[in-house]
Amino acid sequence: MTRVLLTGFAPFDGESTNPSWQAVRAAVDEPPTGIEAFAVELPCVYGASIAVLRAAIEETRPEIVVCVGQAGGRPDITVERIAVNVDDARIPDASGAEPVDEPVVPGGPAAYFSTLPVKACVAAVRAAGLPASVSNTAGTFVCNHVFYGLAHLIATELPELRGGFVHVPYTPEQVVDRAQPSLPADAVARALREIAVTAAHTRTDLRIAGGATH
Repeated sequence: MTRVLLTGFAPFDGESTNPSWQAVRAAVDEPPTGIEAFAVELPCVYGASIAVLRAAIEETRPEIVVCVGQAGGRPDITVERIAVNVDDARIPDASGAEPVDEPVVPGGPAAYFSTLPVKACVAAVRAAGLPASVSNTAGTFVCNHVFYGLAHLIATELPELRGGFVHVPYTPEQVVDRAQPSLPADAVARALREIAVTAAHTRTDLRIAGGATH
């Protein structure tokens, strides 16, 4: 059994739900064969989100961590390649904090790459009949903050741990009054199960094109 911790976020920016947490809960309720899955909801708050993540890792002792967040406006499930060491908030977090050009970790590296097989994970989700792609930016909001915090923890304290970040679209109920792409939470949960299994069984990523021109 591979121990996998999945994290989602509490609602933010006036939303009543967050599809990342909806999907994470559903994925953990029916874990894939060979996966022992745990779930934790992170606050959409700079600083506190990493603290809750660290506590969950200490409690569950996972081998793999997959953090998940909402990326409203994206049409597919995007597996993030890179986390950058900057907090630059376009909107306030759930506590009202709005940092501008602040490091996630003072003195830390400019960026970290995911330690998950991002292209293999994308291929697995697509093979399951769901839209997915590699993303080369996790933004500069709390999602990137958590992704960088996780990567820094792996690099400095837990080298045997592997982890990364996945962004998911809105759910249909979030966009009934606006023209935005969406995916049902149960479909995203299926994608997360595919990602968990792929991460558990894949150490060397696929060498296939997954880049972007802009």
